[in-house]
Amino acid sequence: MKGLEHISSAFDVARREGRPALMPYYTLGFPTQGASIQIVSAIARAGADLIELGVPFSDPLADGPTIQHSTQVALEGGMSVSRCLAMVAQLRLNGISQPLLLMGYYNPILSYGIGRFVTEAAQAGADGLIVPDLPPEEAGDLEKHCRASQLALVFLVAPTSTPERLALVAAHSTGFLYLVSLTGVTGARDQVSSGLEEFTARVRRVTSLPLAVGFGISTPGQASQVGRLAEGVIVGSALIRAVGESREPVEAAKAFVEGFKEAMSVPC
Repeated sequence: MKGLEHISSAFDVARREGRPALMPYYTLGFPTQGASIQIVSAIARAGADLIELGVPFSDPLADGPTIQHSTQVALEGGMSVSRCLAMVAQLRLNGISQPLLLMGYYNPILSYGIGRFVTEAAQAGADGLIVPDLPPEEAGDLEKHCRASQLALVFLVAPTSTPERLALVAAHSTGFLYLVSLTGVTGARDQVSSGLEEFTARVRRVTSLPLAVGFGISTPGQASQVGRLAEGVIVGSALIRAVGESREPVEAAKAFVEGFKEAMSVPC
């Protein structure tokens, strides 16, 4: 099972168990290439349903300070697109079975070669792509190659999106739709946006895709709250911060994900 089918199956399993799917984000190459392989493996063993793997880029415009720092450390450690793809292949060789989605910006993909990138990502074992700075109007080539390789191409919508914009983005997204919970960049927040319930309701009027909410989710309680509104919960900055602050990063990642998974496993 791979690609769209693999992603759909992960959401189906979570739904049958009466809970949202947990999708941690982690930057490949942070704090080192070898350590990030161990950390992502720990995230998988701790019960992540899907995993979003960050492809480091020098200008991550959608990301806040925590993820920006992790990508800079990764780049200084020699991370590149080709090394990210090799790490996906290594994770599969290590037995990681969860859907893996590469989250990266468009410029490195374009520079690498769109067709080459998609083909090699699929061969490595990736199931989908998330490209936050690529609007659907400009995504024709990438969509074509993703369809050919059966990879999901996930687009983002924001609380400021108009009904027409929501419908357009939803029509192009495959696998699930990524809801940015707030206006701003990634980063832990003290509370869930008060407008999230209304936002998810608006999005449901234009799509039957699973909805996954990210940006600003930092505690198990917040994840549980968001999980009552959406099929998926994405958490990144808080995880990376926990790993970066620990002397035992692998154990920190495992404990972090276990805590979120426990909170979210209470039937919605």
